[in-house]
Amino acid sequence: MSVITESSEVLMHFAIKLEDGSVAESTQAMGKPAKFRMGDGSLTDNFEKCLLGLTAGQTSSFTLEPEDAFGLSNPDNIHHVDLARFGADAPAEVGTIIAFAGPDGNDIPGIITDVVGDSVTVDFNHPLAGQRVTFDVEVVTIDN
Repeated sequence: MSVITESSEVLMHFAIKLEDGSVAESTQAMGKPAKFRMGDGSLTDNFEKCLLGLTAGQTSSFTLEPEDAFGLSNPDNIHHVDLARFGADAPAEVGTIIAFAGPDGNDIPGIITDVVGDSVTVDFNHPLAGQRVTFDVEVVTIDN
């Protein structure tokens, strides 16, 4: 029987639940499980520790603190942008997610959190940063 180790490639379904019980994301709802390699840096150390030893077909549920999930909200990731940078095709409306070109040329998503006068506040933190979340996982396959 395959067991998740520090170097396994894992295919699994997961659901991310917020403290109020609402589901923020679900691979089941999308109809496609997620694939990742343990130890490649895509998951936090604590998340990986919760997966170690699970077997194919097994389900598990665990709660992670913000620093072990999507990180804490970083005030340096909140920027004020001139309203003139927005147009009819991308209006500055609170709650809208806009992609901005990052220094490396890749798009960085930011959510508009406030519009006051000519200043638009954009938060580039992960939308789940600062939140305690519960992961419900179902291991589909494991390749060691």
